[in-house]
Amino acid sequence: MCDQITAGFLPLLDSAILITAKERGFAEEEGIDLLLVKETSWANVRDRIAVGHFDVAHMLAPMPIAANLGLSPIPMQLAAPMALGFGGNAISVSNALWAAMAEFGAGGLDNPAAAGRALRLAIGKRRAAGGSNLRFAVVHPHSGHNFELRYWLAASGIDPERDVDIAILPPPLMPDAIAAGRIDGFCVGEPWSSVAVAAGKAHIVAVKAAIWRQSPEKVLGVGAEWAEGHADLLQRLLRALYRSAVWCGLAKNRAALADMLASDAYLAQPARLIFGALAGALETGHGVETVSDFFVPADGAATFPRQAHALWLYAQMVRWGQLDHSVANAEKARLSFRPDLYRSAIGPLGISIPDEDGSTQAGPLFDGAEFDPADLEGYIARQRGAHNRSE
Repeated sequence: MCDQITAGFLPLLDSAILITAKERGFAEEEGIDLLLVKETSWANVRDRIAVGHFDVAHMLAPMPIAANLGLSPIPMQLAAPMALGFGGNAISVSNALWAAMAEFGAGGLDNPAAAGRALRLAIGKRRAAGGSNLRFAVVHPHSGHNFELRYWLAASGIDPERDVDIAILPPPLMPDAIAAGRIDGFCVGEPWSSVAVAAGKAHIVAVKAAIWRQSPEKVLGVGAEWAEGHADLLQRLLRALYRSAVWCGLAKNRAALADMLASDAYLAQPARLIFGALAGALETGHGVETVSDFFVPADGAATFPRQAHALWLYAQMVRWGQLDHSVANAEKARLSFRPDLYRSAIGPLGISIPDEDGSTQAGPLFDGAEFDPADLEGYIARQRGAHNRSE
């Protein structure tokens, strides 16, 4: 008899690892009956895991950090014992904004600096003509989307607090919002940029894989008490998800994976759009561009929960005023990602697991800036200095 685990998820490409674990039998092989419950917003996922509706969840990478720092409306402690791959996000803009950016040489998806410069100049032209602020949407305040969008804007000379407005919308509503003219752009996980492009309402101008390479987007979120009380069951789940990630990452499985995700029970979108995102062949609205590492389920230890990543996300929370920096807060953020739980579960599989001592750099950012968590104080000070100079 299998042990049941109830997992919440949103209809996004990076839910693939959970869905595949169920549909391809990886969970069942570990003695788990994985019950997947589709939700519509990240706030619902957060609240339902808080009240015990979900044992685990497909979750925004910063969300466990925010919960452990007391930033969630319902008090709870969360752990992230596994990442659910690298990348998968895109920044898209309306047709009108794309035309304005193209006038200033927006460039390709491999050049977020050129796209950012074009957006800055388009904003300047709009302001000179007496236009109002552009409105961008992200999926949650404590999301990689929010921090990536803000980082890209700020590094491009655009103040996210003053030069644009940033709203919150659930991922599936992004295409309709841009079609209705309610927003001028958004940052969201696939397939929702591709859906908006296919409808003729948007253009993709930047991708997470070029803004912050080899960075996590979603994690497996687990209640800390549940993790402690179900240690063996959690280990079995992590092993199932690891095998699922490897399967998802094989090019030969992309067509089958796209068909699986296209089901009404999951993403409920055309398989051809999903396949394009899996293959990194994105229809941008102005041509197809290839981003080989657009979404990486397993390669490069993409499922390993790096504490350096947790600290970069924490630094963005501090930068944008979500909380004050302290040594204690930084430690809570770091310990939200649990490589110890990952290593305990995955180690017996005999695979190579990264060393993690808290000093590993978090990966290259598009503007050339480096983040070394051993110099967290200096990094936060430099970010504050850059923001102050822009005022």
